[in-house]
This record gives sequence, C-alpha cells and structure tokens, in this order.
Amino acid sequence: MERDPSPGGARRALGRLLEAVLASRREANAVFDILAVLQSEDPEETQEAVRACSRLFGALLERGELFVGQLPSEDTVMAGSQGATRKYKVWMRHRYHSCCNRLRELLAHSSFEVKELALSTLMKFVQLEGAHPLEKPKWEGNYLFPRQLFKSVVEGLLSPEEDHSLLASRFQEYLEHDDIRYHTMQAATGVVGQVADRYPEVPPAFWNNAFALLSAVSLPCQEVSSSSFYVKHAELSHKWKVAHLKEHKKAFQLMWLGFLKHKLPLRLYKKVLVIMHDAILPHLAQPTLMIDFLTRAYDVGGAISLLALNGLFILIHKHNLEYPDFYRKLYGLLDPSVFHVKYRARFFHLADLFLSSSHLPAYLVAAFAKRLSRLALTAPPEALLMVLPFICNLLRRHPACRVLVHRPLGPELDADPYDPAEEDPAKSRALESSLWELQTLQRHYHPEVSQAASVINQALSVPETSIAPLLELTAFEVFERDLKKKRGQEPVPLEFLPAQGLLGRQDDLCAQHFTLS
Repeated sequence: MERDPSPGGARRALGRLLEAVLASRREANAVFDILAVLQSEDPEETQEAVRACSRLFGALLERGELFVGQLPSEDTVMAGSQGATRKYKVWMRHRYHSCCNRLRELLAHSSFEVKELALSTLMKFVQLEGAHPLEKPKWEGNYLFPRQLFKSVVEGLLSPEEDHSLLASRFQEYLEHDDIRYHTMQAATGVVGQVADRYPEVPPAFWNNAFALLSAVSLPCQEVSSSSFYVKHAELSHKWKVAHLKEHKKAFQLMWLGFLKHKLPLRLYKKVLVIMHDAILPHLAQPTLMIDFLTRAYDVGGAISLLALNGLFILIHKHNLEYPDFYRKLYGLLDPSVFHVKYRARFFHLADLFLSSSHLPAYLVAAFAKRLSRLALTAPPEALLMVLPFICNLLRRHPACRVLVHRPLGPELDADPYDPAEEDPAKSRALESSLWELQTLQRHYHPEVSQAASVINQALSVPETSIAPLLELTAFEVFERDLKKKRGQEPVPLEFLPAQGLLGRQDDLCAQHFTLS
C-alpha cells in the first residue's frame, strides 16, 4: 500500500482497499496490504488498520465467506484440486487467524488507545464467531462458543510482562454477560495453571493481572429467570451448563482455588483477604474448601491475621467451622500495633462480634478486657475513645467480670497478678487482677478520654454503648471536633493581671518612657 502523507491518508487508503476486497474476490490479495499496516509503529495508523480489519472480517463472518470446520493446511489446499470457492474460504480464514494473532499482540502495545481498540475488536469477533460458528456442531442443539479465540483474549489480559489492570477494568463490562463470565472463569483457571508451570518464579506482574481479572468476576446472588448472553443464539437450551448459576459457582470455585494454591506475593494475600468475606465466600459452591487457606492466613500473624478474621467469622458462624485455638489466636493479635493498623476498624468490629456471646467463660472475657486496658495506657486518644466503651460493653455482657472494677471482699494485692506475656488467656490470671488502668486513664490529658474512663465509677447502665460510630474515628476528626466546640463568653486568661491600654499600666516601664500622641 502506497503511503499517503496527508492527514487522514491512511484511513482513505485502507478504505479503498477494504471496499475492493469486499466487492470482488479477485482483489483478495489486498488483505495483505491491510494486515501490513497492523505492523505500523505509528499508533494512529495502527488504529485505522484495526478498524479496517474489524469491518473486513466482521463482514466476511456475517457473509459466511470463511471456511467452517477443522482448518486444513493452506499449502495443501492451494496445491490440491478443490474448487476455487473452497480455496478462497480456507485462504481467507488463514488471513483471519493472522489478524487475530496480531490483535492479540497489540494488547501489549505501549498506547492504551491501541490496546483498548484491539480488545474491543477481538470481543466483536468473539460475538460474530459465536453467532456464525467456524466449527460444525456435533449434534443438534450443541452449544458453540469460540473458546480458542476467547482464550487468546484472556491470555492477553494475563500478561506476565506488563500491568494490564486498567485493561482488565475495561474488560469488566463484558463480564456482565453470563456466557462471557463463565468462559472467563474457565479460561483464567487454565491460563493461571499453565503460567505457574511454565515459570520457576512467576513474575509479580502476572499475579497482579490475574487478581485484577479474577476480582472483576462477580456472580449474581440468586438464579435469574432470563440469561444475558453476549453471543446471540436463536434459542437457549436449559441443558447448557452456561445457563445455570450452579455451574457458574463451580467454575468460580475452581478459579479461586486454582489461584490461591500458588505462592502469592504478601501484598496480594492482603488484597484477597480484604474481598474474601463478601466477594468470594458467598459465591463458592463449597465455602468450607477455603478453611485451609483462611486458617493458614490466620496463623501468619500481623495484618494478615486481622484480615483473615472476616472469612473465618463467616465459616464459623454459617458453616460450623470448629477452630479450637481461635480465641487464643485472637488474644495474641492484641498488641500495641493494633491501634495503628489500617484495618483497625474491621478488627474491632469483628472482635466485638466474637466476644458478644454470653456463653463465653468469664476468664476469657476478663483476659481480653485486661489486655485491652493494659494496651490503652499507650494508645492514642482516638483509639481510646473506642476502646474504653468496648471494655465497658464486655463488663455489661458478662457480669461475672465486674469484679475487675469492684471486688468488695477481695484480698489486698502488692502487685498485679496479671501476666501480660502469657499467650494463653486461661493462664493469664486476668480474673484475679483489676482494671486499675481505667482509673489511671481518668487523669488523661484529653477531657473526653477522662470522661469515658470515669464511666466505671458508677453502676454500668444496662444498654450497651454502640461503638460503630467510633470505629473509624481519626485524630484529625477529634481535633476538628475540639475546635468546633463552643466556649463560654468569658475571656480566656492569658496573664495574672489584665492588661490596660496599649502600653500597659502607668507604672509599667514601657508607659514611663513612651507615650501615644
């Protein structure tokens, strides 16, 4: 194709070639000129070539001018004695394959506009191939979907070299369709396994791309009466697996289990655990299969354990998971850093749920109350305003623990019997101790903290204090709240003697040597 240096020259030249190919089979060789422009280094020319290929092969698919069936070798067909129409269709389908392979390569182009256009063109071909299959049905009513072409799209999204998270977000609109979602889960499961086997150490970019794609898959909560298919069919059959939510859940489960069985970067573990409780577990066919992953994560410690709490809570509460050392592990998570981590609000919300049962033994609740009271001595004000009501709620729920604040006939103690270094709450001797830390906090420099700690001086009210509004309280909010408080009309004293006049009193040294005239 001769280059036209004028603005829009490539578009006009490609348009002429496109019209010639579609008008006459004698001009079929012009397809090579169109495909050659796909190799251009100019992003604008490449986009024009992609649009031309989209129109060309889209029209050929709709016309039925591509060979249908197991594609034979091009050289064999051309050298044989088959008819001209068969040779043309085989030859043009090979060109179609070349176009799709190049579009797959363009998913890694430096220009996002080119990548986005290549993706939308490939998805257009998926839709057209589904409506005009290039394979023969094995039986009447057989479900056909262009799996090979679609798998190449998923492979392009799951690149081991480049970050495609933005492209995955663009692909998310296609996942609203049942068939695309189902085949994405199947293809992603296969690609993750293949890449993990291919590389001794899988590049982090691949894991990031895989998580971006997998987390974009969202299943409906219940079966819907009408399916939304991207590939249009004349008639839908209830025998097709793709039409049933149960099969989607199985594919969803295989996809996540296949992903999580590999060694992932620590940062990715956190991302998975953040969405585990609401985006993964509710949609699994067998949520209990996540027990091993969540218990291992809970045993890691630190932020990983905090994030694993949500998933474990669902398995314990809804699926009868038995975890003998659960409360011991939860007790071990209470350290000074818990007031400063990013997921503090989530942790205390779940801890409040786990400690809400009235069937918990008194020694266990006392150990948590005592550990939190000890940690409160060095906690920031915004954390204290949440922790102090939390401790008081524990005392309200479990009257047997109120001896921690009032023990009329108790012995006098020379030292605190509580052992903060003991990992087992049953051996910490917390129930023999007292919450003297709360009395210490009554002299805290922040008046709201002092007031919150003084609640134990009176009989605790029956209704609990809701800690929900306090879970995400920040130092900035506390500071802003203090600034907005209305002060009294009386002036704030700044000196022992009130100032009089600009230069002070008459006997002041300044007034003796200076005057205002």
